[in-house]
Amino acid sequence: MVKLARRRLGRTDLLVAELGLGAMDTPTATEGPETLTTALDLGIDLVDTAREYAGSEFLIGQVVRERGNADFHIATKTFSHGLDGSQRDVDRSLSVLGVPRVSLYQLHDISTPQAWDEVMGEDGALAGLKIAQYRGLVDHIGLSSHSVEVLRIAIESDEFDTVMLEYSAFFPETAPLIELAQERDVGVIVMRPLGGSGRTSAMRGRIASGEAGLLTPANLLRYVLSHPGVSVAIPGARHLSRIQDNVATATAYESMDEAERRALEQAATQLY
Repeated sequence: MVKLARRRLGRTDLLVAELGLGAMDTPTATEGPETLTTALDLGIDLVDTAREYAGSEFLIGQVVRERGNADFHIATKTFSHGLDGSQRDVDRSLSVLGVPRVSLYQLHDISTPQAWDEVMGEDGALAGLKIAQYRGLVDHIGLSSHSVEVLRIAIESDEFDTVMLEYSAFFPETAPLIELAQERDVGVIVMRPLGGSGRTSAMRGRIASGEAGLLTPANLLRYVLSHPGVSVAIPGARHLSRIQDNVATATAYESMDEAERRALEQAATQLY
C-alpha cells in the first residue's frame, strides 16, 4: 500500500501525514467510529477536534481506549479566552480523550482584535495553555483564525507553533500567510480545504449529473497539497467513503502548476 507523504509541522518538528482529519462532524454519523478508525488505519495521524465540538473528543477517546493508546497526534482547542477557562479545558480534554497529554492545544477562532487582546492578556487563554505546557499536559500551542489580519499578527508574534487557517481554490487569499508562516517556521494546518460541507455537497451533486468539470474534491485537495508551505490539510469527514476518497487522492496526486491552480480558482468562482 502506498503511504501518505509526511511533512514537518513547523517548529514542532513533528512529521505528520500531509492528510489529516477534521473530526468536528465525524460523531454525527452512525459510522463515525469506523470512519475515524479507518482514517487511522490508512495512515492519517493528526486528528483535529475541540472541547465544544459535540461528541468529537468523546469519540476520539473511545477509539483511543479501544486501540490501547493514542498512536496518532491529537490537536484540540479551547473556546475560552481566559487563563482559568483554558486550563480547565485542557484538564477536561485529557480526561475525555483518555490520554496523559496532547500534541497540540489551540486557541479557537481568534478572529477579531478584541478576541486577540483577550487571549493575549496577562489573564488570557494563552497564559493558561503555557501553564498546561509547563505541567507537561500539552506539547505545542497553536491558534485558529478566520481573519487574515489576526493570522498575520499571530505568525509574526512567534508565540504559536502552528496556525490553522482556511485555504482553498475558493479562498486563495491566505497563500501569502502560508508563505510567511513557512519563513517563520510556523506549522500550517489547513481547514476547509474542499471549501466546506455545503460546497462539497453541491460539487458531488454536479459530479453525479456529469457537470463537474475541474471542480472536484480530488482537484481541490490537490490544489491545497500542491502548496509547499502547507503542513497538513484536514478535510472533515463523517462517512467512511470520504476518508477512502481523500486517502486515494493524497497517495496518488501530482502537484498542480500555476496554470492549473488559476483554472481551478476560476471554476470555484462559478459555484458560490
